Amino acid sequence: MIGRWPFLLLALSGVALADRYDFQLAKLGNPQEGGFGYSPRADGNFRVFARQMAAAITSVNLAPPETLGHSGFSLTAELSMVNFSIPTAGEYRLPTTGSFEGWLRVPSLHLRKGLPASIELGARAAWIEQSRMGAATLEVKWAVNEGFTYFPDIGIRGTLTKLINGRDFDLTTGGLDLGIGKQLALGGTVTITPYVGWNLLFVGATTGSIDFHPSRSLASSDTASEQFTDYYVFTSLQASANAHNRFYGGVRFIAGVVQLGAEVSYSVIGRFRDTKANEDRDVPSVFAFNAHLGLDF
Repeated sequence: MIGRWPFLLLALSGVALADRYDFQLAKLGNPQEGGFGYSPRADGNFRVFARQMAAAITSVNLAPPETLGHSGFSLTAELSMVNFSIPTAGEYRLPTTGSFEGWLRVPSLHLRKGLPASIELGARAAWIEQSRMGAATLEVKWAVNEGFTYFPDIGIRGTLTKLINGRDFDLTTGGLDLGIGKQLALGGTVTITPYVGWNLLFVGATTGSIDFHPSRSLASSDTASEQFTDYYVFTSLQASANAHNRFYGGVRFIAGVVQLGAEVSYSVIGRFRDTKANEDRDVPSVFAFNAHLGLDF
């Protein structure tokens, strides 16, 4: 009798702690042939899911290519509204604990600090709504050209983003960003800066050992031969083989030290060959609307 209680308590605690948009990767199917819930599309489902989530947590820029200057400082509160395109065929859906509907909201805080030589460092901390997960981003930007009267500002930005507290799941993205924009004076300390850009993102993802039969009975969990059955991992995603493009455009308005901005972005993820299912898989695109309000010194 004693042996079964640790497994029962773990199962109950997992259910109790899971928020609506936390992930249950077993819903993607079991990649192990012959295992409970086996699906030849399981590894492909995981790849689609990881790349869509990577696009979601990197769908925001909200800064024009110009830097803050060597003594500049910016702190903003941001909100991203992310829309996941629904595939026209196939059984793939986001493997959330509860039913996923509508737009995913991702609020965040963004801190940027200007340095000499047109360099800027930044950090963003985000939370994924109705979940225990978040995302952390580190960034560095260099303005190749900025501040000239008749020429646009051009900036290059490098980013590293990591999903935080993903259950049985690790997701990391790295990106290179090229932006172009121009600050326009409206009078006094009031400016408006339209900008557009292109972002190349690389996605890497791994999983821990996942229980693909969480609904097993208490009697089964008390059987030694069943306690470690149907625990497998998904095939990892290598960043070098999983890259996509993101296009964005926005506008920033500054009045004194107060700044307000809005941006739209579109991640085109493309397709890949699912060798286990012997089919080509399209990864649905991800669209996001982003806005921020903060202080610029």
